[in-house]
Amino acid sequence: MDPMDIVGKSKEDASLPKATMTKIIKEMLPADVRVARDAQDLLIECCVEFINLISSESNEVCNKEDKRTIAPEHVLKALQVLGFGEYVEEVYAAYEQHKYETMQDSQRSVKMNSGAEMTEEEAAAEQQRMFAEARARMNGGVSVPQPEQQLEDTQQQTNLQS
Repeated sequence: MDPMDIVGKSKEDASLPKATMTKIIKEMLPADVRVARDAQDLLIECCVEFINLISSESNEVCNKEDKRTIAPEHVLKALQVLGFGEYVEEVYAAYEQHKYETMQDSQRSVKMNSGAEMTEEEAAAEQQRMFAEARARMNGGVSVPQPEQQLEDTQQQTNLQS
């Protein structure tokens, strides 16, 4: 990775991938809004500082409980301590969603590695289901029918009418 792809002063500085952060920034804004490069860099630096702040406070919460590993509960408590209590519910929901998706991924992995192979039709159906989930996430949870699905729906309706 090119050192210029990461915002930061030196290799020792913690940072975030610039391309990913720029994509996130653009996705959060209306299409007709542009963001100056300096403003993007500033937003990225703010994100890094926010992560440092939450991490530091999470560590303090963890230490007060005589624990050696920061747990999600420590992060949620740190948010409250720092005055971000209004975000705890949303952060917890994102954490639960992440746990659920991770569990599903590991179950799929076990299923695929258990020697039970899918038929070509099952694999194609699973692929289409995963594409649909990805499209729904990209469209803010709104499922948008794809041309293949629209064609299948039209064919099914024609068959029903016959």
